Amino acid sequence: MFEGSIVAIATPFKNNAVDEEALRNLVEYQIARGTDGIVPCGTTGESATLTHEEHCRVIDIVIDQTKKRVPVIAGSGSNSTHETVYLTEHAKKAGADGALIITPYYNKPTQEGLYQHFKHVAERVDIPIVMYNVPGRTSVNMLPDTVVRLSKIPNIVAIKEASGSMDQAGAILGNAEKGFGLLAGEDSLYYPLMCIGASGVISASVNVCPADAAALYDAFVAGDMKTARELHFKLLPLFNALFLETNPIPVKKALELMGLIGPEIRLPLIPMTEAGTAKLTAVMKQVGVI
Repeated sequence: MFEGSIVAIATPFKNNAVDEEALRNLVEYQIARGTDGIVPCGTTGESATLTHEEHCRVIDIVIDQTKKRVPVIAGSGSNSTHETVYLTEHAKKAGADGALIITPYYNKPTQEGLYQHFKHVAERVDIPIVMYNVPGRTSVNMLPDTVVRLSKIPNIVAIKEASGSMDQAGAILGNAEKGFGLLAGEDSLYYPLMCIGASGVISASVNVCPADAAALYDAFVAGDMKTARELHFKLLPLFNALFLETNPIPVKKALELMGLIGPEIRLPLIPMTEAGTAKLTAVMKQVGVI
């Protein structure tokens, strides 16, 4: 259902509030450069430090600005199932095309707990759901058997897989229900995962390199593997540089260097170090985004 080069869009701030004008401009910047979908309020959108009011407002702004030109998959996950239902209900009412729901963090649920969490949300909110597995942030890894079970629920349509394991992704792709999608969640595995059946990427890096990331996907689906592979190796240094420090610190610095947003980031995240900024700037120049 969801495919292509999809951006996990950053949330710009100004005077410790959401910078609506800059956010709308980011949406336009992405769409103009071929991005296939937009995810507001993901990790890169600093969802963990948004108030509920801000969270809902960011989703509203992105949906309004996108105007159905590309799908909007609203981040609506939490470590509380009740809160996840609340945020997902808002996403549906606001007109989102889908919801990106992270595995509950901190609680460390069992595999059965993960299954019951996603099943509960899916049964209460009739919206296409993309699950998000990122054990490096949540301290819980949703195993392939659990994903396969959940793929049988009609409105659970895909997973953003960011375990970093090709074997785990392969087990999902080989056993999930027909039509269930897998989107790369590790930017550096965008191209490799498509080679085994992934349908695209949900990426922090696409904030910075939307045209090349979209061109990689377009070349791949057109069967132009040479171009897709060349773009993978062109972008790989940038993918790595954008994770020199905790995401979205480098992405927000990159967008600032590109003149697209201001410098604000919310505690407990802090601005990028001078050393990190120097390395990032050098790679951005090498890749040609500045």
